[in-house]
Amino acid sequence: MRDQGLETALRVAGGVVLLARDLGISQPAVSAWRRVPADRVLAIETITGVSRTILRPDLYPSVDDARREGPMSDAAAQPDDADLARAHQYGLLAVLLGREPGADTLAAVAGLTGDPSPLGLTHIALAEAATETDATTAAREYFRLFVGVGRGEFLPYASYYLTGFVHERPLARVREDLLRLGIARAGTVHEPEDHIAILCEIMAGLAAGRFGDGLATQKHFFERHIEPWAGRFFADLEAVADAPFYARVGAVGRTFLEIEARAFDLDD
Repeated sequence: MRDQGLETALRVAGGVVLLARDLGISQPAVSAWRRVPADRVLAIETITGVSRTILRPDLYPSVDDARREGPMSDAAAQPDDADLARAHQYGLLAVLLGREPGADTLAAVAGLTGDPSPLGLTHIALAEAATETDATTAAREYFRLFVGVGRGEFLPYASYYLTGFVHERPLARVREDLLRLGIARAGTVHEPEDHIAILCEIMAGLAAGRFGDGLATQKHFFERHIEPWAGRFFADLEAVADAPFYARVGAVGRTFLEIEARAFDLDD
């Protein structure tokens, strides 16, 4: 029997078939779920708009639930609004870079709003691009850029950007830190762990307090695995002239990581 969080997600998404399509996984895989898997919470929140506190209240308790549970240690402290916003930003990038966006994902992105800040303006531009494209066009962009016939135009891996080859030492370093964090590779994940979407998903979990021991772990992971190369990747993506949707994704990623780097520097 499915739990209430999964039932809500399926109802909003339009059923098992549509949710599986937008997640880029098989229908039988979703049909077998009894609750939303931990590594799918942020993606499903982005696709459906259903809050993570509804999808998995055991992992993301509401403020009232947290208060009822009593005081927590600093390591287990609830993330504040800024950290949750950062987690959502990383989750958005993970969804858009991990698989081709379906119609529901594009609709959710089209609903993004922003203020006059540099990041806010990139959100507005991305929302406009989502409004002006459709799922077929966005899927073609994604295929050409990241999949291709043989390989895509981009290889979004830390190993490639740092060494010129895939499956090199940067990937081994990511695996070392995942082992320390107790994060296991999901059976449905086929990309190496230094893929930008996987790194963003891990940062989303760290920022949301789902694992790790707070800011120190976030800073270490960011400075070791993301900062040395991901800004260049997003800048390269932003510069692609004939992929208007993913160029806007590149602008969001570049701007967000610049803000993250400055914030972590201030923590020194």
